[in-house]
Amino acid sequence: MTTASLHITLITETFPPEINGVANTLGRLCEGLRSRGHQVELVRPRQSADQNRSSDDELLLCRGWPLPGYPGLQWGQSSMRKLLRRWTRQRPDVLYIATEGPLGLSALRAARRLGIGVVSGFHTNFQQYSNQYGLSLLSRVVTHYLRWFHNRSSLTLVPSASQRLELERRHFERLDMLSRGVDSQLFHPAKRDNAMRENWGLENHDIAVLHVGRLAQEKNLKLLKRCFDALQAAYPMRRMKLIVVGDGPQRSSMEHDLPDAVFCGTQRGEELARHYASGDLFLFPSLTETFGNVVLEAMASGLGVVAY
Repeated sequence: MTTASLHITLITETFPPEINGVANTLGRLCEGLRSRGHQVELVRPRQSADQNRSSDDELLLCRGWPLPGYPGLQWGQSSMRKLLRRWTRQRPDVLYIATEGPLGLSALRAARRLGIGVVSGFHTNFQQYSNQYGLSLLSRVVTHYLRWFHNRSSLTLVPSASQRLELERRHFERLDMLSRGVDSQLFHPAKRDNAMRENWGLENHDIAVLHVGRLAQEKNLKLLKRCFDALQAAYPMRRMKLIVVGDGPQRSSMEHDLPDAVFCGTQRGEELARHYASGDLFLFPSLTETFGNVVLEAMASGLGVVAY
């Protein structure tokens, strides 16, 4: 039995080569849909690498604003007229709206005006970010908006059963799961690299405590230091070193607070896989993850995981 090919339009504020969990997930989603014979049209803000790139049948580039605290990322501007013109001329079968900003909102409104079906994806716990930044009152406003937004789509896809339950408690409607996966050939214990461990200043029996992720306030990074200090206090006879992979606005303060840690910056592909597999323990204190792709990558790489 074969499935009819669909014209699917994906609307998102972030997409590869940008580095974050949402971009990674959506890149894989597009690859999977296209490999199954579907036509995928991508609508996103123009990135720094798009200086001389033009829109075409598979890509519509929109204007964006810099996103505060996220260098290189764009917050897509509302593009209602542009979307109405394009979709009147080249009508999609269904939209998948992955982000709820001005671009996603204009796509939702254009689709409702044209009678195009909409599926939305819940990829980021923005309401929890508000709490991390000390804006608990804003959290209620954000939750109200997200519920309003997603309840106007025919279906909202979530990454896990726990996330589905959390949103149901907040009166989100018509939820279903689109579970995540991990490339278990790329992320594999066989990628362990003793030369890399030596560069970190570690010997065979030493413990590399690894953290991978964006170095930002919403990731609960103050707990990272407290946990590592507690590990060292609990096992004074074992030599440990904290290895931090990633970048972000908190990096300079973390380097000051953790002078003995190794900061590796942003890593991709095979290099990222080598960093994972060369660690021993994965320490991940974030409380705001919608899913947490890095946890699966660490598990696939053979690390013990300490996380919420």
